[in-house]
Amino acid sequence: MAKDKISQYDSTSAGANLNTDIAGIDIDEGCAPSGINNAIRTLMAQIKDLQSGVSGDTIPIAAGGTGSGTASSARSALGLAIGTDIPSYTGTNTFTPKQIFTGTSSVLASKFTNALEVVTVSATAATGTINYDVTTQSVLYYTTNASANWTVNFRGSSGTSLDTAMSTGEAITVVFLVSQGATAYYNSAVTVDGTSVTPKYQGGTAWSSGNASGVDAYSYTIIKTGSATFSVFAAQTQFK
Repeated sequence: MAKDKISQYDSTSAGANLNTDIAGIDIDEGCAPSGINNAIRTLMAQIKDLQSGVSGDTIPIAAGGTGSGTASSARSALGLAIGTDIPSYTGTNTFTPKQIFTGTSSVLASKFTNALEVVTVSATAATGTINYDVTTQSVLYYTTNASANWTVNFRGSSGTSLDTAMSTGEAITVVFLVSQGATAYYNSAVTVDGTSVTPKYQGGTAWSSGNASGVDAYSYTIIKTGSATFSVFAAQTQFK
């Protein structure tokens, strides 16, 4: 059989009728010298066809290829799924680790035409110490009326401190929506990872009460300024 493409070559030159032609051009012992130039040119063309993908051959994974002739079959051969191992440009992607978009000194790193934030809605009354896990939601909404003043403790999650979740020079903004009845209560203390932090309050004065019969929105911008060191900028707004 004529060796018309790379995959038809034999892996050894020993034995009868092994690698004795290139595309039908005789290169066996005793072949005419006049055919060698054409054989080399044809070999070069076959290699180029392999590189260009027109020969129909594939390069095995073990040899540094994908073992496939199409992008879809290559992903399957390599065990890669769009949206999980490879970002989808048209579908939904889920990223578990932190994604970092750096941009440049002249180009901003990201632009969103529209974006959603996760909100946890809970039929819970604000009281005691409330652990606000920033890895769970951007907005926490308590729909049952507050029953006492409360402390809000910011952390990454039950198993991760905010100090671990954030690097120095990073900031995060979260919102706590608290329903209020006829007797209003307020956020009387702020901690980060269980350590007390005195916020910097919008308007310069700490609030000393809540607002009855509505919803108080507490906004907190938390900036990590050093190891286990945070600045918190807080605001309280009434909605009713």
